[in-house]
Amino acid sequence: MWQATPGCTRERGAGRIHRWLGGEPMSPIWYLTWRSVANRRLSVALTVIAVALSVAMLIGVERLRNDAREGFARTLSGTDLVVGARSGSVQLLLYSVFHMGNATNNMSWASLQQIAALPQVDWTVPISLGDSHRGFRVIGTTPDFFTRYRYSVDQPLVLAAGRSFAAAPDGLFEVVLGAEVAARFGYREGTSIVLSHGSGAGVSFSDHADKPFTVVGVLARSGTPVDRSLLVGLEGIEAIHVDWQGGAPIPGLSIAPEHVRKFDLTPKTITAALVGLKSRVAVFRVQRQINTFAAEPLSAILPGATLQELWGLVGIAEQALFAVSALVVVVGLAGLVAVMVAGLGERRRELAILRALGAGPRQILALLALESMALALAGIVCGLMLVYGASAALAPWLAAEFGLHLGAGSQPGWLPALPSVSEWVLLGAVFAASVLASLVPGFRAYRYSVADGMTIRI
Repeated sequence: MWQATPGCTRERGAGRIHRWLGGEPMSPIWYLTWRSVANRRLSVALTVIAVALSVAMLIGVERLRNDAREGFARTLSGTDLVVGARSGSVQLLLYSVFHMGNATNNMSWASLQQIAALPQVDWTVPISLGDSHRGFRVIGTTPDFFTRYRYSVDQPLVLAAGRSFAAAPDGLFEVVLGAEVAARFGYREGTSIVLSHGSGAGVSFSDHADKPFTVVGVLARSGTPVDRSLLVGLEGIEAIHVDWQGGAPIPGLSIAPEHVRKFDLTPKTITAALVGLKSRVAVFRVQRQINTFAAEPLSAILPGATLQELWGLVGIAEQALFAVSALVVVVGLAGLVAVMVAGLGERRRELAILRALGAGPRQILALLALESMALALAGIVCGLMLVYGASAALAPWLAAEFGLHLGAGSQPGWLPALPSVSEWVLLGAVFAASVLASLVPGFRAYRYSVADGMTIRI
């Protein structure tokens, strides 16, 4: 029987290695990489998980930041000015449009009538806040709110069921629900609900149980704070407070709902007002007129400009959060390099055998670099999958609790949006960094000689 000599075997092996690593189609270098990774399954899996978590945090923070910014920006459209009592512009925008915080003071109804009479003003929509229902804000307004309020790119509010409340006295105790309120409590047309005095999550001082409201409509989801609101007429707000004084019910006095209609329910004060102009050219002139109003101190703000001011205030926090995410990615890639370098000691014999079979230093470097890049790419893919999974799981909760709609304006419902240009740039930067990181173990193995792998170290 013919037996191959060691020299012949080495020649044949060297020829195979030369062909394998020489760049032929479907080169077995990929097979070598796969087998090497499979032999270190546990350390490789932990490394991929570390990279995936760091990438998920980086992309998740970027997505939350962009979605929060877009969600704020698309909340109000077509409104030229927001008017309220004298206060900071950001504070006025937050409590009047986003229903965050409380007003420092109210503005008088008479002042709103004077503003509405200005020749440049086309329409006004009053807003009255201060009551709630099981943690959700109640907005006192007029039926014009449903036709004048716009969000996103001039999108109107749409009723998913029922109708808007009628003007008083017919619609005195009618309420229209935002989509989140109706979904949370299972309310529908005909449901009777009780409003509470006081605003904020779970904060109420007393219920207006003697004057319940009837649900007449439910709004379709819009991705705005209106989804988490209950809309009633201004006269309805006045009606439930007829027998109240100083924020508390008058002892021994209770006026039945059927008798309330006999009172003058014209509001004395409101919280704020949305103002639309006939021409936006006059916006700064009208703003100046309102800011210098003689009857009482008022503030008029431009929603778009105030949003930019708001993002300027939170920009430092955004940058800090992004920096933390970037550092987490660096730590993940450092762990990848550490695992690869630490594994070189265990692979000295393997690398020496490859060198003995004809693999050159450059091919060893390419093999190690390919392994590191494969682990980084697997981590990036797993990180993206983790982001999509978390988005699908947490989107309903984030929308219900914080009004943050993931992928707002880009995908219907709770479906997560495809990676944006900025996210692709971040993923490309992570992969480029992993390529550079992969050179560290590669160059270290590049300097190994055959004798290094055959020497027994004690």
